[in-house]
Amino acid sequence: MNSVTTDVTQERLVVTEIPGPKSLALHERRKNAVSAGVGATFPVYIERAKGSILVDVDGNHIVDMGGGIGVNTIGHADDAVIEAAFEQAQRFTHTLFTVTGYESYVRLCELLAQHTPGNFAKKSVLLNSGAEAVENAVKIARKFTGRPGVAVVDHGYHGRTNLTMSMNFKAMPYNLGFGPFAGDIHHAPNSYPFHDKLSGAEAAARTISWLDKRAGATDLACLVVEPIQGEGGFYRPRGWLSSRSPEVV
Repeated sequence: MNSVTTDVTQERLVVTEIPGPKSLALHERRKNAVSAGVGATFPVYIERAKGSILVDVDGNHIVDMGGGIGVNTIGHADDAVIEAAFEQAQRFTHTLFTVTGYESYVRLCELLAQHTPGNFAKKSVLLNSGAEAVENAVKIARKFTGRPGVAVVDHGYHGRTNLTMSMNFKAMPYNLGFGPFAGDIHHAPNSYPFHDKLSGAEAAARTISWLDKRAGATDLACLVVEPIQGEGGFYRPRGWLSSRSPEVV
């Protein structure tokens, strides 16, 4: 199968003003047809892409610094991905796995179990989005433990559904005006080694002490933490999740 995007050279190329006339025309159409609730950060409209380059409707080649908000790490129009999608589309596009299953779902769960850390049995459920994954993780934890409480840490971002908005740190720009929100959500301090100079063990002891006092450990179903936070800056807790000092146990 031949790709329609192989003519995209991996270089920046500006041939019109940005946004160009075709993008501006499309933006006017958008304003008349698309809900204003769907924001428009950058009024440039993409026609095709390859690798790390986006080509807009005016022919400008733009370096993609967003990557689909960090999820398109393999790049655009990767040949192997195109071939796999084409082959699958020829077989079938979708069935409800809980009614009529298929091997590729099972194989992906096997690969996740193989490549995720930890020397223990692992099982997966595949979902449509990050927010749906977080919501289902909370549901599973609550059902398994019989506890209602959900702990999250400061500066976290979890999604835009009602529950995940309740778990977010920022009210602006995500939460303001959308309440009331879900209850039994407890926001605890994270590890900020660059700012607070605490060791991982010290930061973990602070978090656990806060949760013991504010939420009660026996009332918590789960602690939801991003390994590296990327919303409003990059926060990388060092040694925090793996700390096993006597104060932390």
